[in-house]
Amino acid sequence: MGKFYVTTSIPYVNAEPHIGFALEIIQADVLARYRRHKGDDVFFLTGTDEHGVKIVRAAKAAGKTSQDFVNGVTKKFKDLKKILNLSGDDFIRTSDRKRHWPGAQKLWFKLYDAGKLYKKSYRGLYCVGHEAFITEKDLVNGKCRDHQEEPEIIEEENWFFKLSDYTNKIKEKIKSDELLVMPKSRKNEILSLINEGLEDISFSRPRKDLSWGIPVPNDSKHTMYVWCDALSNYITAIGYADDEKKFKKWWPANVQVIGKDILRFHAAIWPGMLLAAKLPLPKTIFVHGFITVGGEKMSKTIGNVIDPFEVVKKYGADALRYYLLREIPSGEDGDFTYEKFEERYNADLAKGLGNLVARVLTLAQKNSAQDGSASGGKVFKNKTFALEIKKIEQELNQLVSNFKFNKALEKIWQLIALGNKYIDEKKPWALKTESKEFKEIIGSLLFLISNIGALLSPFLPETSGKISGQLKNRKISILFPQLK
Repeated sequence: MGKFYVTTSIPYVNAEPHIGFALEIIQADVLARYRRHKGDDVFFLTGTDEHGVKIVRAAKAAGKTSQDFVNGVTKKFKDLKKILNLSGDDFIRTSDRKRHWPGAQKLWFKLYDAGKLYKKSYRGLYCVGHEAFITEKDLVNGKCRDHQEEPEIIEEENWFFKLSDYTNKIKEKIKSDELLVMPKSRKNEILSLINEGLEDISFSRPRKDLSWGIPVPNDSKHTMYVWCDALSNYITAIGYADDEKKFKKWWPANVQVIGKDILRFHAAIWPGMLLAAKLPLPKTIFVHGFITVGGEKMSKTIGNVIDPFEVVKKYGADALRYYLLREIPSGEDGDFTYEKFEERYNADLAKGLGNLVARVLTLAQKNSAQDGSASGGKVFKNKTFALEIKKIEQELNQLVSNFKFNKALEKIWQLIALGNKYIDEKKPWALKTESKEFKEIIGSLLFLISNIGALLSPFLPETSGKISGQLKNRKISILFPQLK
C-alpha cells in the first residue's frame, strides 16, 4: 500500500465559494477517491487563506472584526464537503494559532537561518486582488490583467526572500519533470517566466499597516506576508511544527491541484522556499483553467457568479460533479450555462445512465416475480462485457493519472451506451421470463451495471452507492429525473 497526499489551493475568504473552486476541489476529490479505491493510504487536504489587506477591508465594509468575518465565510467553504460529497481528511485555516502559526513561523526561521531573508526599503506596485507586489510587465493598460484594477504604489521597509538564488535550480527541477507541472502548456508557461529571471520577493508587511496576520517571529514590527503564511499550509497541516513522524509520512505531496492564476506562486516561489528550507518538492502540480459563464468571466459586477450551493440544491451534487468533470476540459478553460448543464444532465444522466439502470432493474424485477426469488436473478459474467470493462479499467488508470477526468467519464459512458445497445438488440422484453436466454441477458446486464457503478465511485459517489443499493435490494428509484 502506497501513500498519496493531495492538496487543493486554499481559497481566499474575502468572498463566498463559487463554481470555479468547486471544480478544483472536485478534481482533487476524484484523485483521492480513486487512489483509495486502488488501495493507497490517502490524505486529502483543503482549507482557507484568511489573512491580508482584502480581509481587513471586506470585514470593515461588513461591519465585523476580521476574525468574525473569516469565521462566517470559512464556514461556507467547510460546508462544501457535505454539499459536494467530498472525502477530505483535513481542513486547515491560516488563522488557526495552534495548528498553523507554529509551522509557518518555523519555516520562517529555516529561511532566516539559511541566510535567505533580508530587510530592505522597497517601492513597488501592490495588487490588493492578488495580495501581492507585481511589476509593470504584469499590467495591461496600467491595470492588473486578472483583476482589471490599477495597483497601489507602496513604499515601505520589508523582509525579502532571496528567490533569485534558486532560479536555475527551480528551472532544472521543472524541466526534468522532477517537479512535474501539468498540463504541458503550464510547464512551458512557468519555464518561460523563470527564463526571464526570478526576482527576490517581499516576505513581510509593516505591522502598523497590516496587523491581521502572523507576526514575524524575529521582528515584532512586521507581519508575515502571504508566501510564508499561506503556502506553508501544505506542511503545517501534516505536523511540520511538532509531529515529525506524521510529516515524514505524508510530505512531499503527490499532487497539488491549483488554478492557473496562482501558477507562479506554486511552481516558482513555493519550490524556492522548500529548497531554501531543505525540504523535498511536491511531485506534481496540476493546473486547471477558469470557468466562464456564457463566455464571460465570472464577476459580481456583472452578476453572473454561479453559486455551487444553489446548483446542488436544484439538481443534486452528482449532477454538478458530472458537469464539471465531463464538460470542462481538464487543464483548460471551460464554460458554464444552465442551458448546457441541463442538456448534459438530460442526455447523459437521465436518458443515458439513469435509463439503463431503470431498464435493467425493471426486467430483473420481472425475473424475480417469475421465479419467486428475492434476489431478482443471478449475475451472469458476460465475457464480452468483462473484456470491455477490463480494457476501460486500464484506460481509466492512465487517464486519471494524467488528470483527464473528462476523457475518463467518456470511457465509462461507452459502457453505458454498450448496455443500452445490448438491450435494444436482444429485446429481452419479447422473451419469456422463464427462458434461459432471458435470464442470461438480464444476468449480463446486472453484471455490467454493477461494474459501471463501481467505476463511477470516484466521480459520482452518491450515484455509485445508489446503484449498488438498488442492485442489492432490486428496488427501482429514479437516479436522475428528466428535466422538463
